[in-house]
Amino acid sequence: AWWLHALTRDADLGLFVVYSSAAATLGSPGQGNYAAANAVLDALALRRQAAGLVGQSLAWGLWAQQSAMTGHLDELDLDRMRRAGILPLSSEQGLALFDTAVRTDQPQLVPMRVDLPALRRTGAGGVPPLWRTLAGGPARRAATTADVRVDLAARLAAMGGEERQQTVLELVRAQAAVVLGHADPAAIDPDSAFRELGLDSLTAVELRNRLAAATGLSLPATLVFDYPTPVVLTGFVLTELLGEQTDVLTPVAVGAGVDEPVAIVGMGCRYPGGVDDPDGFWQLLVEGIDAVKGFPADRGWDLTALHDSGRQRSETRYGTFLPEAAMFDAGFFGISPREAVAMDPQQRLLLEVSWEALERAGIDPSGLRGSDTGVYVGTSGQDYISMIGDVQTGSEGHLLTGNAASVMSGRVAYTLGLEGPAVSVDTACSSSAVAVHLAAQALRSGECSMALAGGVTVMATPGAFVEFSRQGGLAADGRCKPFADAADGTGWGEGIGILVLERLSDARRRGHQVLAVVRGSAVNQDGASNGLSAPNGPSQQRVIRQALANARLSPGDVDVVEAHGTGTTLGDPIEAQALIAAYGQGRPAEQPLRLGSVKSNIGHTQAAAGVAGIIKMVLAMRHGLMPKTLHVDEPSSHVDWSTGSVRLLTEATPWPDGGRPRRAGVSSFGISGTNAHLILEEADPVPDPALGHEPAPLPGGGVVPWLLSAKSEVALRAQAQRLAGFVVDRPGVDPVVVGRALAGRSVFAYRAVVVAGDADGFLAGLRDVDVSSAVVRGVAAGVGGSGAVFVFPG
Repeated sequence: AWWLHALTRDADLGLFVVYSSAAATLGSPGQGNYAAANAVLDALALRRQAAGLVGQSLAWGLWAQQSAMTGHLDELDLDRMRRAGILPLSSEQGLALFDTAVRTDQPQLVPMRVDLPALRRTGAGGVPPLWRTLAGGPARRAATTADVRVDLAARLAAMGGEERQQTVLELVRAQAAVVLGHADPAAIDPDSAFRELGLDSLTAVELRNRLAAATGLSLPATLVFDYPTPVVLTGFVLTELLGEQTDVLTPVAVGAGVDEPVAIVGMGCRYPGGVDDPDGFWQLLVEGIDAVKGFPADRGWDLTALHDSGRQRSETRYGTFLPEAAMFDAGFFGISPREAVAMDPQQRLLLEVSWEALERAGIDPSGLRGSDTGVYVGTSGQDYISMIGDVQTGSEGHLLTGNAASVMSGRVAYTLGLEGPAVSVDTACSSSAVAVHLAAQALRSGECSMALAGGVTVMATPGAFVEFSRQGGLAADGRCKPFADAADGTGWGEGIGILVLERLSDARRRGHQVLAVVRGSAVNQDGASNGLSAPNGPSQQRVIRQALANARLSPGDVDVVEAHGTGTTLGDPIEAQALIAAYGQGRPAEQPLRLGSVKSNIGHTQAAAGVAGIIKMVLAMRHGLMPKTLHVDEPSSHVDWSTGSVRLLTEATPWPDGGRPRRAGVSSFGISGTNAHLILEEADPVPDPALGHEPAPLPGGGVVPWLLSAKSEVALRAQAQRLAGFVVDRPGVDPVVVGRALAGRSVFAYRAVVVAGDADGFLAGLRDVDVSSAVVRGVAAGVGGSGAVFVFPG
């Protein structure tokens, strides 16, 4: 435009018209560069007229005819413009406006269609100054932002806590619905992230502006990124208006409870052998199941190459695997199919098992959003990206977050809205034990008031088998034979275990059942041992003694050690001698330290191995039984067992209480040289209320409601079937206790209530949840509440 101006300055022109945009006159959120460029065109027309030359700038509004300028607009953009009173011009209307404009001598005009009724609906305070004369309507004083804020704060202060929460939540949902073009605020899920609801950076600013006008608050442009769901944003708005704090958990002062035991209040796991929860894990241990199987045929592994004599050869054809590692309910966690494909299966399992562990603790996972709960995840490999990195899956853009080790803990924290520390730990096979140690330290120091801790391993490729075969460290049959004379190498496996941890006093105060306590723990390093990956006996002795010192216990206070026990001919003798030196001295011959390893059942589950040992010992303490270690023909002849009182658990052995709490040590070592040892102690004997053998009779032949909810019809039926299995497995279950526990779980849209008075009645309803007369079914509308609820007693 400037060159045309310069080249035609001396010409006798009848017209010099430039096409500008209304963006320069009215502003253009998200297109500041475009608005500035068009402002130059407007200025050029003014300059020409000031110099006595013809010149006119037409700042066009929106055209209906698609062009390079309008082709990128989607329905959300068009809706936003319509709400602002801007309507698209047809070609005929545009040409007529052009004819009208060029017959004037005005240097700048804005040819566009304006919806005056829409402008007036925005109210006097919301109409941009340039439109107010055009919009017309009665003149009135616009309320100042201070007026709006004071009025809203006064109204909220007069309400009860739940009512004011609901009032602000509905305000947020209503404004979000307008921005997103929904006719009904019920379309805005209170717990969904604004990004998932469809807000982009531009509509996020519009929502900020509308909320600022509605509340009188000065809100940051990053509002919906800092407070990413309607519920979280509601809490922020209330805090700004009334100074209310809406934290879920109240942190203690830093440094409080430094010496306090840490309670294990929940456990979740998936391990080979069909184990999908701690109850199934215990059955595997009690029945002495060997979970070793052949290599999976559904992972794209070249099994022929693994069994031949080439460089990709594996010395074994066996391992322990999670058969459903590829299965994932992405929709439950609000994850798109494209992103789910890009996610390492380890991240998927972490989401599912973390949720399960919290629910088993009697904690509603969705209720922890915004709390200072920490996440500590042990990991030792991310090979999934090598499978999909070069494949056109449509998941590009998600590969980085889907496969980074750091995101494994962050994924759980992000999805559940947890704001405590999120730490991914890789110390190889000791990772999950180190993660639990770090979580316990964080709880004692006040960095968090609850923590999820554990580890996960899924082998997306057979790389671990190939590399360890080159080192000669694999057992040909894939079985770990801990501390046995027949030990000939380790066997690789997969799994995941997650613990829910709290300070003991917090667990008691919150009414959470304490499964066991972590009395003490320690972590150290081998240092300059005899080879980078070689274990070191003195270092293992030191870490055990440090853990005992932290627990303020002596070696004789510990009954059993769940060892690292991988079945290697080098590592096991070193570990056994360290245990004999640290635990086996001065013990009565009739009270030896018992020694076992869960790897004999499920193989070496790598980053999930240490937490598997913890879960095993917690279950053993609660059942009063030390499970048998498999595949021990004779105690290893490479160990001098006569130098201390330590005995292998070659048979399942009762675990008497002995007049004091049962205690166990758990060892875990990594090829990194990082060693960990934890001391677990039996919790005070508080019976599980769901397993009472004499349930309290219901008064007057009364009935109890059992509440079920899920995110789909299929999931609801699956919940009913699982609950039916629970009832069958526990003949003495108390219906009242189960009903109370179900009422405390997360609530989703698809719901069923089974009403009965005894176990048989509940079984009948659960098994036929679709048609049983004992079941009430429904789909909730507008989950999260939307107004008053009227109750008519009787």
